[in-house]
Amino acid sequence: MVEHDDEETGSTGGRPKRGLGAATAYAVLKREILDLTMAPGTPVDEVGLTERFGMSRTPIREALVKLAGEGLVVTLANRATIVAPLDLLGLPQFFDALTLMYRVTTRLAAANRTDGDLATIRVLQAGYADAFAARDVSAMIEVNRDFHAAIARAGRNGYFAELFERLLDEGRRLLRFYYSSFDETLPRAFLDEHEEMVAAVEAQDIARADRVAAAHADQIVRQIQAYIAQDRRLNADLRL
Repeated sequence: MVEHDDEETGSTGGRPKRGLGAATAYAVLKREILDLTMAPGTPVDEVGLTERFGMSRTPIREALVKLAGEGLVVTLANRATIVAPLDLLGLPQFFDALTLMYRVTTRLAAANRTDGDLATIRVLQAGYADAFAARDVSAMIEVNRDFHAAIARAGRNGYFAELFERLLDEGRRLLRFYYSSFDETLPRAFLDEHEEMVAAVEAQDIARADRVAAAHADQIVRQIQAYIAQDRRLNADLRL
């Protein structure tokens, strides 16, 4: 009997089914970028990636297109692809926008959320708690993004939700600095503040939601700023 070896049916040689190759490369590269294993500004070599993953260029390019859509890689004028740089000089404006959107979206969620929204938010918060218990920082960063995006969508303002999701996506690598600024014991601040946020949204207490969101954003911003200020080698490490 002839044994097939193609991407659609699977293979005896271990090649992935059609579509799974791109998904695998995307997942691995995304985690390495968010973990800062692939530092901002690092060149992304398609040929090297095809050899590394044992794939053709097509799934690699599909993975890179998806990463570009999330702002994690960028293509330069000479068509070279690099890991998206971090604009440290633009951080004050980013933090201002992030803080504002934390407050606006949480306030609107408290005013407009449905029981279904609340159920979704609680599931994501439980996922964050699980990641916290496992000390899985990468999972914490991803679930944190989805948690706040769900709150934003519960506010029923599509413009705000879209803007906030963009800011959350851009801020995922900054959260790596946030967690790196602590010793081996991860802080419970995120976990506790998330719970307070959920409680305020559930109670539809707009003023309380605003206070919790403002405090949440403030402690994140202060911690990241302190970490960057203390690490004088950061600029060189990030190739800025």
